[in-house]
Amino acid sequence: MSAVPRAPVGVTETLDALARPLRDVRISLLDQCNFRCPYCMPAGVAKASMVRRTQWLTPDEIERFVWIAAQRGVRKVRLTGGEPMLRHDLEDIVARIASLGVIADLALTTNGALLAPRARGLREAGLDRLTVSLDALDPRSFREMSGARGQVDEVLAGIEAAVAAGFGSLKINAVIERGRNEDQVLLLAEHFRGSGHVLRFIEFMDVGSCNGWRRESVVPGSELRELIAVRWPLSPVTARHRSEVAARWAYADGAGEIGFINSVTQPFCGDCTRLRLGADGCLYTCLFSNSGKDVRPLLTMGNEAELGRSLDSLWRGRRDRYSELRNVAGSPVSSSKVEMYRVGG
Repeated sequence: MSAVPRAPVGVTETLDALARPLRDVRISLLDQCNFRCPYCMPAGVAKASMVRRTQWLTPDEIERFVWIAAQRGVRKVRLTGGEPMLRHDLEDIVARIASLGVIADLALTTNGALLAPRARGLREAGLDRLTVSLDALDPRSFREMSGARGQVDEVLAGIEAAVAAGFGSLKINAVIERGRNEDQVLLLAEHFRGSGHVLRFIEFMDVGSCNGWRRESVVPGSELRELIAVRWPLSPVTARHRSEVAARWAYADGAGEIGFINSVTQPFCGDCTRLRLGADGCLYTCLFSNSGKDVRPLLTMGNEAELGRSLDSLWRGRRDRYSELRNVAGSPVSSSKVEMYRVGG
């Protein structure tokens, strides 16, 4: 852990060109994964195009970036990938960010396959919340959705271990693609009803250019909600804050909540407060960016003043509203976009 003392942070609010504040940061720790999910990193993605282990951002660099971002109003950090559990120094990274004392919500997204033996260590390091990606419960369907790389029992064991470690309620994310895994929707809903976890269904998105996205493959969140409500009536839940991405619904019988992230059919660009630090050391102002701003040299040199100015300039010029524009155009706005596993989903 860094021995560099940190003075109390002074916050200067930074607004983008559409008056959206900077509040959240997603950090892709690496662009490698032990799964090959078809909507993110389908089989056949060339390893040669990935960031080499020696080029991964170091714990020092990540800590430095979070500190600078916190001075701009960031209070939420999510660690993503690729698969973050493939980093052996993950607990150190978590501990460094937590020890800064300025991040109110430190979360991590994982496919859960490697979670069980590390859940307690991550909790003790200071991780607040966990999100587990789980696109199917049926073993055969799960194998297909993981690119024949995963076992659903390993993910379920990881969720149990996280609860035992003290994480309590987890978010469980399921991407639904028509013709592939929509038959898993009711199975997933039934399994997590009453569990204390919040299952969230995510519309299949045209992130990157390797996942073969077609609008016909999108199952609208409204369709999924209606399917579930026929069996288990639902009622809407008021959002906790403006930038919340999931539409929240509660089971009428008190069996908990369920969410729908309708990023294709109901874009929420106007409320987006997220900045992404990619596995390649570039900053991206949108999940659908086609390029980023390389800040790795500034992180490596420890030039915090220049890094802060660079971050301010990038955010103030931000005008991204890709999903809204896609809906106007009726098709993807750009065919050349950074892949999801590089910028963190």
